[in-house]
Amino acid sequence: MKRILNIALLLINFSSLTAQNFEDLTFGTDSTFEVMTWNIEWFPKNGDITVNNVKNIIEALNVDVIAIQEVDDTIKFNQIADSLVDYTGYLKSSWFAGLAYLYNPDIIQINNIYEIYTSQPYWKIFPRSPMVMDMTFMNKRIILINNHFKCCGDGILDIDNQDDEETRRYNAVNLLKQYIDTNFANENVIVLGDLNDILTDDSENNVFQSIINDYENYYFTDSQIAKGSSSEWSYPSWPSHLDHILITNELFDELENDASVIQTIKIDKYISGGWSEYDKNISDHRPVAIKLLMNENVGVNDVQQTKTHLINYPNPFQSTTKFSFDASNGLQEIKIINLQGQNVFSKRISKGQSSISWDAKNFPDGIYFAKLLLNNNEIANTKLILIK
Repeated sequence: MKRILNIALLLINFSSLTAQNFEDLTFGTDSTFEVMTWNIEWFPKNGDITVNNVKNIIEALNVDVIAIQEVDDTIKFNQIADSLVDYTGYLKSSWFAGLAYLYNPDIIQINNIYEIYTSQPYWKIFPRSPMVMDMTFMNKRIILINNHFKCCGDGILDIDNQDDEETRRYNAVNLLKQYIDTNFANENVIVLGDLNDILTDDSENNVFQSIINDYENYYFTDSQIAKGSSSEWSYPSWPSHLDHILITNELFDELENDASVIQTIKIDKYISGGWSEYDKNISDHRPVAIKLLMNENVGVNDVQQTKTHLINYPNPFQSTTKFSFDASNGLQEIKIINLQGQNVFSKRISKGQSSISWDAKNFPDGIYFAKLLLNNNEIANTKLILIK
């Protein structure tokens, strides 16, 4: 009788670890393109318990593409890929914690998947060669580059020491930028992964500085997460925010759409044991995901008409931007709206005035919208990207 009771208790404990309730966990929609980066820490971290939980999480989130880092067991990865009805898996190798993709073939078309910087001179810079997915979504070509940079370091960038962990990540960032600038200058590019460094270091020690400086062409969509509360960060154990999603300017307009969202997905909030159980049975990283509402019906004439009425330069900008617009005899006003729909700045325009500047040094960085009003009717608008 005692033996039966012990077995029953074991089954109850096992069930509590495997049968999590993910009914309220969601992210993907039918109208947006979603991509997620997830370091699943030497998958599977805890055998079949990990496999079952990861499968249930992926089904609940329903994202179009998942870029995965740290696959250790190719058999288990293929097992989970085969068990997911809506997904196909791609894993070239598990060598030193392999990179992988899971994607919905009914949503996206794969043109090619390949690795870059694979030869010996780049092994120190890229211990895991970046994996490129060339794909098509809604007739738009999108390039994803999945990464897992070198970990660790002391937070100090020592350019003269090629063994320095920060220097290795710094060189990786610059080589990726060079590759994109050379090969995908006019394409929709998303760089994502466990980049193993924070975005908020000072410029002298920031491994991402070349990207941050080129704000007209690149934007870390998770910048606000990195600068915000640690409760939203992807790596709670430190805590720090190490998993990033970077886009090129071809996707800036899509990011401004109201339905577009970037967030850390706190799966641990949906598990009975919270972070402790998530860390034990799934991963030490939370996933970071973005969904973009792709623009389909914006034509050249629409863009030209808007720019005829309202333009601003520079954009993106770091503190001040200048608006230019058509002078009018009507009562005009400019309003600046943040992503939450709040009016953060407004200015009446004098008769005959055709330009105005906005000093945003006291505002948080991010995306804003400028609206030009004539007799209280909106006649033009434009998107602003404030980067500090």
